[in-house]
Parts: sequence; structure tokens; C-alpha cells
Amino acid sequence: MNTKVGWLKWFGRFWLIWLAAGSFCHAQDAGTSPLLLWYSQPAAEWVEALPVGNGRLGAMVFGEVVKERIQLNENSLWGGHKINPNNPEALAALPEVRRLIFEGKNSEVTALIDAKMMGTPKTIESYQTLGDLHLETPAAENAQDYRRQLDLDTGIVQVHYKIGEAIYTREIFVTAVDQVIVVRWTCDRPEGIHFTATLTRPENGSVKAIAADSLALEGQTGPEGMKFQARLKVLAEGGAVSTDGQLLKVEKANAVTILIAGATNYVKWHKIEGDPAVLCENYIAQAMQKDYARLKEDHVKDYQSIFHRVSMDLGKSDKDHLPTDARLKAFQTDASDPVLIALYFQFGRYLLLSSSRPGGLPANLQGLWNEHIQAPWDSDYHLNINIQMNYWPAEVCNLSECHLPLVDLTESLVEPGRETAKIHYGCRGWVAHHITDIWGFTVPADGACYGFWPMGSAWLCQHLYEHYLFTQDIDYLRQRAYPVMKEAARFLLDDLVEVPEGIRMAGRLVTNPSYSPENSFRMADGTNGFFTYGSTMDLMIIHDLFTNCLEAAAVLAPDAGFDAEFRGELQSALDRLAPLQISEKTGRLQEWMEDYDEVEPGHRHMSHFFGLHPGRQISLTTTPELAQALKKSLEFRLASGGGQTGWSRAWIVSFYARLCEGDKALENLTALLQKSTLPNLFDTHPPFQIDGNFGGIAGIAEMLLQSHLGEIHLLPALPAAWPTGSVRGLKARGGFQVDLFWKEGKLDRAVIYASRDGLCKVRYGQKVTQFPTTAGSNYTLQENIE
Repeated sequence: MNTKVGWLKWFGRFWLIWLAAGSFCHAQDAGTSPLLLWYSQPAAEWVEALPVGNGRLGAMVFGEVVKERIQLNENSLWGGHKINPNNPEALAALPEVRRLIFEGKNSEVTALIDAKMMGTPKTIESYQTLGDLHLETPAAENAQDYRRQLDLDTGIVQVHYKIGEAIYTREIFVTAVDQVIVVRWTCDRPEGIHFTATLTRPENGSVKAIAADSLALEGQTGPEGMKFQARLKVLAEGGAVSTDGQLLKVEKANAVTILIAGATNYVKWHKIEGDPAVLCENYIAQAMQKDYARLKEDHVKDYQSIFHRVSMDLGKSDKDHLPTDARLKAFQTDASDPVLIALYFQFGRYLLLSSSRPGGLPANLQGLWNEHIQAPWDSDYHLNINIQMNYWPAEVCNLSECHLPLVDLTESLVEPGRETAKIHYGCRGWVAHHITDIWGFTVPADGACYGFWPMGSAWLCQHLYEHYLFTQDIDYLRQRAYPVMKEAARFLLDDLVEVPEGIRMAGRLVTNPSYSPENSFRMADGTNGFFTYGSTMDLMIIHDLFTNCLEAAAVLAPDAGFDAEFRGELQSALDRLAPLQISEKTGRLQEWMEDYDEVEPGHRHMSHFFGLHPGRQISLTTTPELAQALKKSLEFRLASGGGQTGWSRAWIVSFYARLCEGDKALENLTALLQKSTLPNLFDTHPPFQIDGNFGGIAGIAEMLLQSHLGEIHLLPALPAAWPTGSVRGLKARGGFQVDLFWKEGKLDRAVIYASRDGLCKVRYGQKVTQFPTTAGSNYTLQENIE
């Protein structure tokens, strides 16, 4: 017997081996997998450029030889400023809205909500570009041997080309350690580097030389808006550096390092102070204390300490010789390329790591990267699925600390959300609707048919609890998550109303007005409606939050006396909450309390499936009838043309994973890459929207590992197209980390790493085992093949 083996015990058809000397964070061979996005030409447009970022600063690298463009972002650079958008007329209109809905006069409600109950103003301002760095090289035509690549193993973009006999290389990365964008330009011939540089911005910015080797771009987004600066510093090895107006010129250098800093006068949360020029000066000064080799070394060490936690092998491919854009094109007609899917998975992890770091702002609709002053959908925080989808992979894909900016944002909304709850609804607790920004916007916006949806706060709270479930950090649960969850639940307890006598579900508790995000229904009289009572998604989100609060309270104090009154209110409300409805006509799970027909049967939002994913109210094992009804609804939605946007198709992958249908999950993952993925592997709605990237990789993880039902489910939705493979470093709820290895479509072995003492319950197919765990130990489960 191996000396590391402490004991061996038979559990059903599993061998369970306890290894006393196990390493918890071990997947350091992640870099051995193909982790390159590479191209044989520069980017022709922004959606072909390659992203780099450190959570706060971002850049899109085009890789042009003659006229290079590197587009810049700083994630706090938003239009607008802090305001009070609450509408004092809203509360007075609420009783009339409820009366009209319960009387079936739904069509009259939308205009009343739009006139009386929306925020003032009804919209927010956009996240904005910081600007562009332009590098122009004279006499650089006829480049040969061109290659542009993003190495996910290091987080570095490289551009290689040859002019004559001279070989040029650029390296670009954004260091979280030193908080600057770094561009390194070398040539294998002496005095081979010549270029001019400048900074530009579409509006509200001006550039000037501030030293012989430095430029600054500065401005303000509006009269009361945010101040910002981007600063460029050139460190040349040999040659000459000079400035002329808005241009910086480098001649006959042997190598050049360009440092770019960016900053605003925004300070989390909701405060304006500080001087961006001073901040940029300090960032540059700090970075200049290191040479290029040290800057790069520190960046790679920091980046790999997080990225290397997970590795994935889904099989081999005969397309490794193709550039990424050609490979993606080949995937349109031949999807037998598991290496591309594994690359897509790791690229998604890279994007989250690069756009969301502890202490910073969360990833928005475009993550970090945006070239516009007025971005599509303001590149804001959409709370009716999009920002939540951004963070579905955070915990399971071993990027837990990247989840914290969303926790911070949620906490920041509590104070303004209390005012909105009181002024708009006359309720205690706090509320947020379908959009927010960095200024604490919590009121309904964008018009009644999109924005009157007071469930954003409750859905955000799911993420607070998920972070606890994965980390088992009870201090975090006590001090941060539970108080916010409790106040969000308090709002819903106050907002729920009893259905009057003579109406379907009389005596039950429902939301009113209620709305299934962005979808509409057809009433019996032929009119279309948006608002009703007790929409399915509302009921599911309420069930999720109330259940999570009860569980959290039990964890914090097993004694039933802790928060006893509040817990009693939650349980009473759950008992009286209107049940989910299955259509007697179709056998499908209804999207609304009444069995309405959809105006758009193939709608992109699939809100009434929340209870399957990301919720846990519906499953094959606990609620089989509801699961089958939901599956029928899903099939109908797809047959009617659903899933045409990137993020919508990504969500479907997780639905089928939770239904344990691996081939259907892969079919939709394939459609995501074929129809909704851009040449640089960005997701497209269209246009570009990053949530589909994050939803897609969360779906891949769900296919391989699930833990939402109190057990670790191994390979729940493994497709036939991935017969042999492995994944290392995924996380499971309960404080576990999991490695999985499979052959010929069956589990070969699993290694489970425990971060705490306790019990671990594991499922593989119909086989279930449970065993005690010790913190710091690992456990190998191997299928017994007789």
C-alpha cells in the first residue's frame, strides 16, 4: 500500500481513498494546454482586437504594423454624477396599478406606470472609453512573417513581424501589481525602433506634452462629470525621444518600453475626490522603479497565481495548425474541435480575471472593454440577468476573489435602495430594478416595459450567498452577506400582496405589479400586456432569496431563537406564496400566473426557467414534474426561434446541463460558437456583449460538475463527443475543489480536496456516497470496474 494512503474503504461501487498529504491548490500544469489565440493579420476592426486588462485598466490591441491603435479603458470612467432619481409621485399610483391588474385591466397599466412610477430621470449615462494610443511607424510597409497572439498562460499580447532582415516584437500587458499598461517594443537590429505616438479621444479630451518623453490626455465627461487623465511615458534604450505639440517622437532606439497610466477622480462608492493627474503620476513613478523584465515577471507571477488554478482537456483536434479566426470559421461546418472549446473556456476565465479584481468595480455589459462615448445599452450593469451571468463562472471556475466586486456593488446599492423602497413602494428594506451604474441608481428606468422590475436586488443577493456556499467563510456571511440579504427579503415581505377573493390564487401571496423581463403576453381580448400579478420568475426569485435567508440564519446560529421573528415571517410567506403553474393546455411551465400565450414565443429572455438555473427550486430529482414541464417550455421556446442572442444561447447550455442532457448542452454550446462568437472569441448579442462569454463557460462547468443540490455531482452532462478528458481545479459548494478524469465516456477517477472538516456527499449517475472530510486532505474516488 502507498505510504500516503491513510485508509481505504468501500462505498457502494466507489473506491474512496484518503490521501493524508494532499495539495489543495495544485493545478500548476494548466499552462501545458493550448492556450493561444493567434492570427496571421492585424485586427481590421475593434471586435478583432485582442483584450488585456488588470480589472481596472484595459486595452484592445489591434496589432497594426504601420499605424497601430491600442484602445484604452479605465473602469470608473462613466458619464453622469450622483443624483437623487427617486420619484415622489410613484407611491400614490401603486394602489391604482394593483387594482387595475387584479381587475384584469392590464392594458391600462403600462401607461400609468410610465407616467407616474418611473425614476426621474428615466435613464442613466454610459460607461466611456478613456481614449486611444496611436503608434505610427515610418517606412514600415511590406511586413512579412506576421503573427499576432494572446497567450492566456501569461496574459500577454504579442505582435511579431519582419521588415527586410529586421525582426520586430511588441509585447503588451496590463499589470495588476503596478497598475499600468506596458508596451514593450524591440528589434533584433540596433537603432531599429522609430515611431511617433499620440493619444486621442472622441470628445471631451485634449492631449499635451508634459515632458520630453511624456504625453497626457485629460478632460471631463461634462460640466458636473468625472475628471480623467491618461498618461504616457516612453523609456527608450538608446536613440532620441522628443515631443512636438501633441506628438511624441522616438528615433533610432534599440528598444522601447511605454508605460500608460489612467485614472479618474471617482472613489468607491459614490464619492468624487482626488486628482487623476496625481494618481497617474504616482502610478508611472511606481512602475519606473522596475525594469521591464521585473514588470513582466511580477505581472506573470500575479496573473498565473490565479489563472493556473484550473486546467482542462476535452480531447484532441486536427485543427491546431489553424489561426483562431480560421479555426472558428472551420467550426461552422465541422464542430469536432474540443480543443477550441477548451480554449474558449479558458478565454472566458481570462476575461473575468482581467475585468474584475478585488477592490475594483465589477465587469459591466462589455466587461472592461469599450471604444464608445455612448456605448450600446450604456455598457452598464443590467440586473435582470446580464451582470449575474457575468459572475456565474466566478466560484465554480476558481476565480472566487473576482466575485468580490459584485458583492461590493450590491452592498453599495443598499443605502440608495432603502430610499427607493420607501419613496416608491412604502416598504422597508432595499430595492434595485433592472439597471444600475457606479452612482447608486436604484429606481425603475428605460420605460415601464423594460425597467419596472423590482427584483434586481433579490437576484443580486443570490451571488452574496453563493460566495459563502463555495468559500464557507462564515465571518463574511455574518458581517456582509446576511445583513444585505435580510434587507432585500424585508422589502419583498412588505411588497407581497394577497390575491383578492374571486381571482385565481385567492388568498395566496404574489407580487403586483409583476413582469417577466422584457417579454409580453396576449390576453383573451386580443390585447397585449406586460404587467400582471405573480409572474413565475418573481415567485422563483422570492423562493430563492427567502430559502437562502433561512439557510443562512441556521448556519449563523443553529439555535432557533436567532432572528426568530424574521425567520417566522419568511417561512409563513413561503407557505403562502403562489405555486408555480403548469399549463393544462400544453403541459408547459407557465411564464405568468395566467395561462397566457406569448406575443413572441421565441423570446430571448427565458426568465421562468430561473428555478432550474441559476436557482435550485426545480430539478430532476426533487421536482420531476416541474422539471419535465420546464423542459417542454424550453423545447417550445427553441422551436419558436429562441436563443438567437449570445447570452440567451449561453443560458440554454446550463439549462440542459441541469437537465443532465449533455448532448443537448453541447449542441447549444456549439451554436453559441457558430452563431454568436466574434473573431477574437468575444460574444456577440449582437453587438458585442460579454455576458455570453461568461454564461458559456459557466455552462461548460455545469456539464462537468454540479453542487447546487447539496451533493457533488460528477459529470452530470458529459456529451458523447468528449469521451476522454480531464478538468482540474473546479470548485464545488461546501468548500471543495475537484479534479475529474474520464475515459470512454465514463468516470475514471475524481479527486476531491476539502477545505474544512465535515461531510462530503458525492453522486455519479445513480450512485451516491457520503464520507467525512478533514480540512487540508484530499480524497480519490475511482469507479470499480469488475
